[in-house]
Amino acid sequence: MPELPEVEVTRRRIAPALVGRTLRAARTTRPSYFFLTPPGRLRRRLPGRTVRSLDRRGKYLLAGLDDGSRLVLHLGMTGQLFAGGAASVRLLSATARAALAPEEQVAFRPDAHTHLRLEFSDGEPEVLMRDVRKFGKVLLLDPGEACERLDRLGVDALEVSGEHLFRATRGRRVAIKSLLLDQAVIAGGGNIYTDEALFLAGVRPSRAARRVTRAECERIAESLKRVMLRSIETGGSSISDYVAPDGSDGAYQDERRVYARKGEPCRTCGAPIRRRVIGQRSTHFCPGCQR
Repeated sequence: MPELPEVEVTRRRIAPALVGRTLRAARTTRPSYFFLTPPGRLRRRLPGRTVRSLDRRGKYLLAGLDDGSRLVLHLGMTGQLFAGGAASVRLLSATARAALAPEEQVAFRPDAHTHLRLEFSDGEPEVLMRDVRKFGKVLLLDPGEACERLDRLGVDALEVSGEHLFRATRGRRVAIKSLLLDQAVIAGGGNIYTDEALFLAGVRPSRAARRVTRAECERIAESLKRVMLRSIETGGSSISDYVAPDGSDGAYQDERRVYARKGEPCRTCGAPIRRRVIGQRSTHFCPGCQR
């Protein structure tokens, strides 16, 4: 699932293909739970609008339009946002991928999973949003309209402080890993970077949040920012479906210390990395380095 680093990389790289351009048409698939705003309304309202800005809130992208409305995009679990002409096997169906040699790259052609296509009046490449599982979301907000999804988000993971985290943990019996995944506490986190941050902080993910000390909260907050900034620098993690808007893969997956490394030796102490399920989420940790 794309987490904050992948969404931020997407924002930075797709912005030149969106900001300052005027929409000519919006092409959609038929109504589904992918569309929080009915696709017919998107097709009516978006043409003629100029994109003025592209911001991020947690894992959400917000395109500000010239009439004050906002187009909210969420990549969900398998969402991909990219420019026309991008080439990557990750943009193809599993069947199409299987027919290609690993090194082959094929320019993407819109398929049944391409739920939103934004065409522009300048005739330059369109912007597409594709999502095989349709857990991504598209929402058009009127000028000044509130959005509960955005309003309930906690502090951004790149801005979290140890003090904020310490206050959030007080009296909480839930595992610290589960608390870090709570978007109302910290917006933007997910499995990969919480596992990595807890490893760097030396805190076992199953420990009750209320038993995490102030000093440990400081370490967790700093570690979370550290791993996310490093992931942004390397283009995010391309473990499954994530691909940057230009079709390139991220590289942070090559630097993982614990995530998805079950049974492999810890790069610090040599102990086998363990996996367990915490709050219905797969979790990886080092039994030697984390207490």
